[in-house]
Amino acid sequence: MADISHQIRSPLTSSNLIVSLLMEQELPLKRRRQLLRELTQLLSRIDWLVESLLKMSKMDAGTARFKHLPVSVPELVKQASEPLIIPMELREQTLEIINLNDTKGFPQFEGDFAWSTEAVLNILKNCMEHTPIGGWIRISFLQNAIYTEITIEDNGPGFDKEDLPHLFERFYKGKNASEHSVGIGLALARMIVTQQNGTLKAENRPEGGARFILKFYP
Repeated sequence: MADISHQIRSPLTSSNLIVSLLMEQELPLKRRRQLLRELTQLLSRIDWLVESLLKMSKMDAGTARFKHLPVSVPELVKQASEPLIIPMELREQTLEIINLNDTKGFPQFEGDFAWSTEAVLNILKNCMEHTPIGGWIRISFLQNAIYTEITIEDNGPGFDKEDLPHLFERFYKGKNASEHSVGIGLALARMIVTQQNGTLKAENRPEGGARFILKFYP
C-alpha cells in the first residue's frame, strides 16, 4: 500500500501544482499550453496506474476472465505495437517484425486476445523506454508442435545482473529504469502470460540489449 500510495501521490502533487499555475490570469499562452500538455501526461499516467492495479487485483482474486479462443500472433503484435508507433518515431527507433515459420500459415495460440495485447504492449513499452534514440526493437515469432513463441529484443543497455532475478516483481525498479517507471508493467505482463498456460522470461542478448521470450503451450 505504501508503494501504491507513493506512485499515485507523486503525479497528483504535480497535477495540483500545475492547476494552481494555470489559474494565474497573466500566464502566457505558450506556457499555458505547455502546462496543459504536462497535466495531460500526468493524468494519463495515473489512469494507467489505476487500471493496471485493478487488473492485477482481479487476477489475484481469481475473478479475471480469460477467453480461450485462437489468437493470431501477427494480429496480436500489430495491435500491441500500434500505440507506440508515434512515440517510437519521435525517438527515431525502428520496429522490425519477423515471422520465423517456414509454412504459409501464421502462428497462433489459444488464449485471450485483449489480455495478451496488454502483456505484449507492456513489454514493448519497456523496450522502447530503454532503447536509445535511433535504436531498434525486433519482434519475432514462431509455432511448433510444442509451443508458440514470441521474442521481443532491443539494442539498449540490457539488464544489470542484480536486476534480472527481480524484473517481474511488483514495484521493482532496476538500475536502468526510466524516471517515470512505476515497476508494474512487467509484473502484469508475466501474470497475464502465466494465466494462459504460458511462460515469460528475460535475458541479456550476447550482442548487447534485452530479450523477452514468451511461450504459450496448448
